[in-house]
Amino acid sequence: MGEMGISTLTLAFLQILTYLFIFVVGAGFLCVAVMYISDKTQTQSTLRRNYPVLARFRYFFEHMGEFFRQYFFALDREEMPFNRAERSWVYRAAKNIDSTVAFGSSRDLRPPGTIYFVNCPFPTLEQDSAEAAEVTIGPYVKHPYTTTSLFNISGMSYGAISIPAVRALSMGAREAGIWMNTGEGGLSPYHLEGGADIVFQIGTAKFGVRKPEGGFDPEKLREVAANERVKMFEIKLSQGAKPGKGGILPGAKVNEEIARIRGIGIGEDAISPNRHPEVNSVEDLLDMINFVRDTTQKPVGFKAVVGAYGFFESFCKLIVARGIESAPDFITIDSSDGGTGAAPMSLIDNMGMPIKESLPLVVDILKKYGLRERVKVCASGKLINPSEAAWAFCAGADFVNSARGFMFALGCIQALQCNKNTCPTGITTHDKKLQYGLKPESKAERVASYAKNMTKEIGIIAHSCGVPEPRRLKRYHARIVMSNGKSVSMDELYPETPDS
Repeated sequence: MGEMGISTLTLAFLQILTYLFIFVVGAGFLCVAVMYISDKTQTQSTLRRNYPVLARFRYFFEHMGEFFRQYFFALDREEMPFNRAERSWVYRAAKNIDSTVAFGSSRDLRPPGTIYFVNCPFPTLEQDSAEAAEVTIGPYVKHPYTTTSLFNISGMSYGAISIPAVRALSMGAREAGIWMNTGEGGLSPYHLEGGADIVFQIGTAKFGVRKPEGGFDPEKLREVAANERVKMFEIKLSQGAKPGKGGILPGAKVNEEIARIRGIGIGEDAISPNRHPEVNSVEDLLDMINFVRDTTQKPVGFKAVVGAYGFFESFCKLIVARGIESAPDFITIDSSDGGTGAAPMSLIDNMGMPIKESLPLVVDILKKYGLRERVKVCASGKLINPSEAAWAFCAGADFVNSARGFMFALGCIQALQCNKNTCPTGITTHDKKLQYGLKPESKAERVASYAKNMTKEIGIIAHSCGVPEPRRLKRYHARIVMSNGKSVSMDELYPETPDS
């Protein structure tokens, strides 16, 4: 091809680029014009009406700020609900990489409420350390549950989280030797695929064990209990982030399978009642616990956020009157700063008692009525790092449960999209394109590593305090910073109540 041909092709290419540039610029001007007219004529937004087109960037930047704030602007210890330091530890633990840090702590020990532990002058040597002791839950049922696990997976429903996420959690839980709570959305095949021990949660709508018109279906209860992987049943009274409000699963997430498992219509919002309609008193609650236990022959407990704690006093008095066999086999105490996929901000920000106050309170009430050994206590709600879990054992917990910690182990980046079916990590969405990057096999390894490293580092804290394993921790092993800048032993703030 001669120079004339090359010049002709070059000229044609430049002309195409010119036309393309003119088209793009023209289309841009047209879009701006359309947005300008739209903004000027609409009446919903004052800013867009007064500053057409330009005001749109405000909403864009406000939305993008949720993603960029944690990377560029926030300090390691200042974000909510979880700061970068907390998340980073979970990520490292889940990836099973070095979790040591250099130079010094970035944690400020001065704010009131800060908790730290008192080291023993003669820490427990490695050869003197002990594996976590076995704990048996449900001594009066046909099929009690015995486990050594310290740190377990809290309730996350299939529907609120995706199929790959449920699979990864189940496989990881089995590998780590911990249990997995189904959440209130019923028992799916994906919970069972991994072979984990399962705690079946019964929410106020009784998804998975309900009659079409509402209320328990005893046959469905027995059917669930017949599965050997289902070890316990948990009746949910209230959840940390939304006490006084039932579970909320937006209709956008309710596909055919979720609808079938829950017993609702496809695309319908799955909104549970704010309480069990048939439970109007402590008598009714104890009756429900015993009905489920008699029907399933497996341990039964309940989950609640502590608010009006006089309820626990009345409940314990009733148990003593009826007999110790009637007591719940366990109680899960959730915190007011617990998590959720969707809840009104008025409840998230204002309702319920934080775990730091409620856990020792409940433990003491159980001791007061001689029920502490009979009723096992699980602590739940924002306990994702070893120090927080170790505090719970100091306060008297038998187990610690976490949901959001395991979400971070799955790869959650705290994008705050849980309620929109747009989770970028595929954990809380049913969009197949977004689920593509979440591979259950590799994420299961991270789930197991996170649980194992949590158990290991809780043990390190216990050994530093001079006890052989975490369940031997006592309140005098922790101190709490007061408003005057001085710390007080937790044993002084919450004196150990002797068993009656």
